[in-house]
Amino acid sequence: MEAYEILVIIFLCSFIGLLFTGYPIAWILGGLSLIFTALSIFLNQYFGVDTFLLDRWQDFAIIVDRIFAQMSNWVLVSLPMFIYMGLMLDRSGVADRMMVNFTRVFGRLRGGLAITVVMIGILLAASTGIVGASVVLLATLSIPIMMRENYSKSLSSGVVAASGTLGILIPPSIMLVVMADQLSLSVGDLFMGALFPGLALGSLYLIYILGIAYLRPNLAPAPKQTARLTWRELLGVVLAIVPTLFLILAVLGSIFFGIATPTEASGVGAFGATLLAAANKRLDLPTIRQVGIETTLTTSFIFGIFIGATAFALVMRSLGGDEFIALLLKGLPFGPHGIVAFILFVAFVAGFFLDWLEISLIMLPLVAPVVKDLGFDPIWFVVVFAVGLQTSFITPPVGFSLFYLKGVVPKEITTKDIYVGIIPFVLLQVLALALAFEFPELVLWLPRIMYSAGG
Repeated sequence: MEAYEILVIIFLCSFIGLLFTGYPIAWILGGLSLIFTALSIFLNQYFGVDTFLLDRWQDFAIIVDRIFAQMSNWVLVSLPMFIYMGLMLDRSGVADRMMVNFTRVFGRLRGGLAITVVMIGILLAASTGIVGASVVLLATLSIPIMMRENYSKSLSSGVVAASGTLGILIPPSIMLVVMADQLSLSVGDLFMGALFPGLALGSLYLIYILGIAYLRPNLAPAPKQTARLTWRELLGVVLAIVPTLFLILAVLGSIFFGIATPTEASGVGAFGATLLAAANKRLDLPTIRQVGIETTLTTSFIFGIFIGATAFALVMRSLGGDEFIALLLKGLPFGPHGIVAFILFVAFVAGFFLDWLEISLIMLPLVAPVVKDLGFDPIWFVVVFAVGLQTSFITPPVGFSLFYLKGVVPKEITTKDIYVGIIPFVLLQVLALALAFEFPELVLWLPRIMYSAGG
């Protein structure tokens, strides 16, 4: 084995080992990069071991130029805007209003409350894209109502966790913005490619709920006494949906039809979310201050990891890590589709220990060139990769969404209830992943049609 291969293996193993220490991921990435830079320069200068393409500390300074170039990317300007949009929407009262009106109409049906949660989850996903906030908001609004109507604790927990996690995939997804930046892909193309898989996943949730409510009515019973449905209640549902749909159309529609760039559309979304909060009388100075603080903290966290990941990627590539990973993957006896499936499996397992951000910044740039060399469309691969990461968010025992949920549910809902309830939805996500993997047109059809329409 070559010296550079040994260093790459030690480099990766050190990173994995340090993850369990609890240190911030940005410090781990940056610190390891400096340590292995010093080690490789030492081996090169004193032992003549050719392990590092940069043999002087001055050459490592190019990391500053890389960080500056990355921070100057106009696509990334949309990140704080989309984050602000999601946080402001969570406080705007839009979801509260939808829950009240949807419950009046659908709550009278068997499984209707669970259906309401999924529908609101889809609408929130298409307007916020922040998983933790969506899961907490849905749980706070819906779990007490479902418990009062004698819904199964497991079903209630599973529906909320799965529906809240849709925001990581359905555009405008912050994760897709980061992935587009890392691979120099069009954000609009990724948004269009992820739209149908995300909606298909939400549809699978609805079909499952309707089926389980019919087969096992005790899990999601209809209320014993219901008043007659009125036109006023139906109008309330329409009026509750219209503001959110208008915001979604303003953001995604402007991107899809080429009216605005993702960065410009994110500004429109942030302004629209503020207007909705004002219209619902939820906009005041404490709200603006809190949303501003949380937006700044989240953005700083993301860009801190950006800096650490940039240093990590520079050292990895200089050590020959790209070539090592490519040879390792292409040497697998699985064939092209088998190699992609193996990558998705590794990303799925990594999702138990890493957030989507670290996987997008570290793993995705290493494997994407290999997938492209195998002849696969990069838009298709990134969307399928995103679906796989979403699955890891709700998979026991360490799915992030499950921990968000556990922190806000009533005490009578145990961790076991959450784990049992999420299993059917994990299987549905695996089915959605298999569909997107087997039928690439599910991802590629809309971007191709939009390009054709644009001439």
